Amino acid sequence: MNKKWIWIAVAVAVVLGVGVFWLANGKNEKLTFRTAKIDRGDIAVVISATGTLQAVTTVQVGSQVSGTIAKLYADFNSRVKEGQLLAQLDPTFLQATVNEQRANVDRACAQVNEAQRNYQRTADLFAKALVSQADMDAATTNLEAAKANLAQARAALQRVEVNLRYATIKAPISGVVISRNVDVGQTVAASLQAPTLFTIAQDLRKMQVQASVDEADIGSVIVGQPVTFRVDAYPELTFKGVVSQIRLAPVVTQGVVTYTVIIDVDNSDLKLMPGMTATVSIQVASKENLLRVPVQALRFTPPPEVLETFTPDTTGGERRRMWQGRAEGGRPEGGPPRMGNPEERGRIWVLKDGKPVPKFIRRGIQNSTHAEIVRGDVQEGDEVIVGVTGGAQTQMASGQTNPFAPRFPTGGGRRGGF
Repeated sequence: MNKKWIWIAVAVAVVLGVGVFWLANGKNEKLTFRTAKIDRGDIAVVISATGTLQAVTTVQVGSQVSGTIAKLYADFNSRVKEGQLLAQLDPTFLQATVNEQRANVDRACAQVNEAQRNYQRTADLFAKALVSQADMDAATTNLEAAKANLAQARAALQRVEVNLRYATIKAPISGVVISRNVDVGQTVAASLQAPTLFTIAQDLRKMQVQASVDEADIGSVIVGQPVTFRVDAYPELTFKGVVSQIRLAPVVTQGVVTYTVIIDVDNSDLKLMPGMTATVSIQVASKENLLRVPVQALRFTPPPEVLETFTPDTTGGERRRMWQGRAEGGRPEGGPPRMGNPEERGRIWVLKDGKPVPKFIRRGIQNSTHAEIVRGDVQEGDEVIVGVTGGAQTQMASGQTNPFAPRFPTGGGRRGGF
């Protein structure tokens, strides 16, 4: 029993010794700061989305009547002109219906002629007072009914003649056939809805991208903004377009709300095809020749051994020194800083004489690589710290939560900076 406790004590001592040795070596390891320079350049803010390429005008050609496909005069990729014959349904049944209705019209004409003759005879006799008024009224009614039956028969004939013409399928627009859904001998039924036989794209030299933009980003999109996108078929090429429409109808998919943005695209070389998936970048803001800082500098937090050298008074003094005087855009001298969107505030660490010094800035537009410095006690060429190697808390300095961070809030989050 005593041996067991002795071994446990030895094991604990070894673990403690290794931990002390590691901490001692970690603290003795020299800190090395990775830096980048504040410079002047351009910043473009883009919104990413995915979409599908489509022709500007796409028409689905259907059939108004049921029947069997007798002939096809167009196929996939066929170029057609408006009014050109595309397909022919078997007209046998429809022609028989037309013939039957023509016979009904002829019979109705004969009935009208007979009623007309009876009316005339009755009218002559009525003029000589040889028939009653009732006989005259009956003859008049029979004539009017015969004429109505004739008009009804002619309307029925017109309807079946239209159905016969519908058996001949013609192109409603000029364009390219991008889809054919029937074959010769196939029966199409138009009892409930018109079946689609062909799909025609009017002009593939002008196309559109229907992009789905998240509701969080749709407020930044306006008509006329430039757009770039890529397709998997040409990974080395970048295509350009312009936002032409923002549709108001929301699209809800598994609780995610998106809006459809229409982007006009020039496809003069006919490389783009309908149905291709496009990875879209919409440029919502851009500035040129501005003072900018890498975004890594806004996310950097020094290790504890560096933060321990700064007291809250030091940080407060730095903050007060920064906002002394009248800033551009103006506030009274000595007044508090003008508060705005928390995303516009940030803090960076500038390396001076080998030591990190905190600098509080007001930042403007920002993308994934750089952020604009609107104002702050920094200038072009200053070296800002973007990372650190060495020290006991290297991992913590690389982005993990630091217990000293509340004293120096970072500028990378919504509540960073001041």
